Order: sequence, then C-alpha cells, then structure tokens
Amino acid sequence: MASIDLDKVLDKAWADKSLPEILAAPVGALKGVSDRDGELLNEAFGVRTVADLAELKYVRWAQALAALDTSAA
Repeated sequence: MASIDLDKVLDKAWADKSLPEILAAPVGALKGVSDRDGELLNEAFGVRTVADLAELKYVRWAQALAALDTSAA
C-alpha cells in the first residue's frame, strides 16, 4: 500500500483535508506550487486540480521513463 507524509507535500491549509478534497483542490495546494504556477499549468495543459495534474499524460510518461532508468539504482 502506498503512503505519503501529507505535511511534506501539501501546504498547511490542506494537510487536514480528506483525500477527495485534496484531489479536487487547485494545484497550489501542493507545497511549492504557487498560484501563478497553477495558472500556467492551466494555460498550458488545462490542469486545474491536483487530480488533473496526476492524470496529465506528460507526467505519467515522465514517471514511466524514470522508472525504466536502471542507472539510478
């Protein structure tokens, strides 16, 4: 089962929210992602929410390529 330390990946205002609320949140809920970053992601890729970002095909492609990299192991 996957786990994650929410305090490390979310802005403090979102750390106590439920998973459905977090997935529906603007990408600015992620620690280090500014409102402007969110605007740019929306303009470039139509990403509005954390769930949208997770489903973005370019993110998935990059994760798959990184998983194939055996040199990092």
